[in-house]
Amino acid sequence: MESAGAGAAALTSFYIGIDVGTSGCRAIAIDNTNHIVGKSAVTLPASYVKAGHIVQNPHDWWLACHLVLDDLLAQIPRKHVKSIAVDGTSGTVLLCDADGTLQSDAYMYNDNNNQVAAKRIEQIAPRESAVHGTSSGLAKCLTLIDKYQPAKTTKCLNQADWIAGIFTQKYHFSDQNNSLKLGYDPVQQCWPEWMQALKCQDYLAENVCQPGDIFAPMAPPMANTFKLPETTKIIAGTTDSIAAFIATGCKQTGEAVTSLGSTLAIKLLTDHPIYAPEYGVYSHRLADKWLVGGASNTGGTVIKKYFDSAQISALSRKLDIKHATGLDYYPLLEVGERFPVNDNEFAPKLNPRPTSELLFFQGILEGIANIEKNGYKKLAQLGASYPTIVLTTGGGSINPAWQEMREQILQVPVRKAKFTEAAYGAA
Repeated sequence: MESAGAGAAALTSFYIGIDVGTSGCRAIAIDNTNHIVGKSAVTLPASYVKAGHIVQNPHDWWLACHLVLDDLLAQIPRKHVKSIAVDGTSGTVLLCDADGTLQSDAYMYNDNNNQVAAKRIEQIAPRESAVHGTSSGLAKCLTLIDKYQPAKTTKCLNQADWIAGIFTQKYHFSDQNNSLKLGYDPVQQCWPEWMQALKCQDYLAENVCQPGDIFAPMAPPMANTFKLPETTKIIAGTTDSIAAFIATGCKQTGEAVTSLGSTLAIKLLTDHPIYAPEYGVYSHRLADKWLVGGASNTGGTVIKKYFDSAQISALSRKLDIKHATGLDYYPLLEVGERFPVNDNEFAPKLNPRPTSELLFFQGILEGIANIEKNGYKKLAQLGASYPTIVLTTGGGSINPAWQEMREQILQVPVRKAKFTEAAYGAA
C-alpha cells in the first residue's frame, strides 16, 4: 500500500475522494483550500473472463476501498471529515439486491459480449443516446437481467453506485454521469420513456443526482466502522474520466483538457450539449455546463512502437519545433479511426520515413498534435467553441518541447495540469 500524509491541521475540515478504477483504488483527502493532506492507493486483482464475459468480483473493490480509507484516515483527524465521494469506471455494472447483496459479477467497461441486447437497443433507442454498442452499460444491464431473471426489487448499478451504497446502506442512488450509458437523459434529467419498451426501468436507480449533490448521510454502522462522525455526507460522484477532468480545475466554457496517454482523448466545457454518436461524441452535464469530448486511436502506443523511453527523452531535447518537418503523418497502430475521422478503413500514414530518427520522431509528434487540433475543430463544427486554453494530462504532458509544439499548432495556450488524479476531482 502507498500512502502519504502532510501534517493535517487540527481545526480544518476534510473532504475525501475515492477513485475505484479497473486496476486500482485510490483515495485522497483535501482541506478547505483544496490542498492534498493525505493519499492512499492499492492495486486491484485483474479482470478475468467468465462465461464469455470480462468480469471482476465487486467484493475486491470494497476490500480495496476499506484498505485505502483506513490508511487515509490514519493521516488526518477523523472527526473533521465532512464528506466522501466515489468515482468509478463508466460502463462497469452489476446486479444487487435492495440491501446491496450481490447477484452477479461485475461486467466490466470493456466487456462487449452483449450482441443480443445491443440489437434490441438499436431498434428502440434514439441515435444520439449513449447506449448504443455491445459494450454500453445498458447492453450489459439487459444481458444480466436476461441471464439471472432477477426479482423486480433487484438493482442494476454502476461501480461507483454500489460502493456509495455500502457507505449509505441505500442502493437506489446514482449520478447523472455514470447513468448516461445506462440510458439516462441528462437534458430532461430523467430515464426516457423509450426505455419502457425494454422492461428494465424497475432495475435502475430511482434517484439520479447531479455530481456533487448529497446522496445521504453515512449509515451509522459504517460511521462506527471507520470511526467517522455520523454527520459525514456521502456525495454523488461521477465517472473516473470526468473526475480526472474536474481535478484539473477547468470551470469555464472553452477550457479544455487533452489526455496524452496510450490514446489521445480531448474534453471541452461548453454551455450546451453536443451529440454526434458516429464520432463517439456525447455530453455530460457538469453543474450549469456540459462536458463534451472525443477520443482518437492515435497516442503514446504509436510512439512506443518505434522508440523506447531513453530514446524519447534524448530525442525530445533535440526537437527543432521552429521548423516543421512537413511529413504530414497520421500516426496509428493499425487501420481504423473513430475521431476526428470516423472510418473503420482509415489507414495509418507514417511514410515517407526519413533516415533521421529525429525527423521521424518529430513527424510523429506533429501528426498527433495535428489530430488533436482537428479534434477540437471537429467539436467546433459540431457546435462547440474552439478552446481558449488546453490543459494536458497523461504521460505526454511531461514533455515541454512537445507542449510548445502543440501550442504553436493549436494556437492557444497549452499548460500541464497541476492536478490530474480522479480521486482529487472526486474529493
